[in-house]
Amino acid sequence: MSKTAVIVFGPPGSGKGTQAVLLADHLRIPHISTGDIFRLHVQANDALGQEVQAIMQAGRLAPDELVNRIVEDRLKQPDCASGFILDGYPRTRAQAQALGGWLKSMGIEQVVVNLAVDYNVIVARISSRRQCPVCGASYNLVSNPPRHDEVCDRDGSALKSREDDQEAVVRQRFQAYEQQTVPLLDHFRSAGCRFYEVDGNHGTPESIANSISGLVRLG
Repeated sequence: MSKTAVIVFGPPGSGKGTQAVLLADHLRIPHISTGDIFRLHVQANDALGQEVQAIMQAGRLAPDELVNRIVEDRLKQPDCASGFILDGYPRTRAQAQALGGWLKSMGIEQVVVNLAVDYNVIVARISSRRQCPVCGASYNLVSNPPRHDEVCDRDGSALKSREDDQEAVVRQRFQAYEQQTVPLLDHFRSAGCRFYEVDGNHGTPESIANSISGLVRLG
């Protein structure tokens, strides 16, 4: 496999984050999450972290130029020498264009994977999630149910569903994702890079990751 940047997209609840972690293991390249990068800079209280913190405290989104700079700085680190998985970046067309230019200058191939999952399937998955308010254990009433209905296996506490797992909230997140991401997918489809749409409705996370890994290695 040539030096590759694998960019993973998928709607909320599609399993995108899980796939990014599994792919990093399968392909033996690091999983780069922009959320993690931001948190590390804020915790380190370095110049970038202070800039990010000020923006967050003001309730604003980080400008594209700052996000691009932070991501590029991370991608220059030695562990990215053989490639990397990008999760949560790019989020805008300007970020995608900046990333494409930088990757081209570095001789790194872009491979875009869009995890396609039916929204009704995602709503069913997310609305079935439950969490123990005492110990934090997570369950899914369909795929990973507790031994007794709505009760934690560990301490017998009544399980709760999170507010952001309610169907109305989930569908709002879908709408925002569609508005933000569909133009990005169109950009990558027309950019001439390898683009794969992968069915995430069926199969285990591991089997889906195996399929994606096979596609990425084709290059």
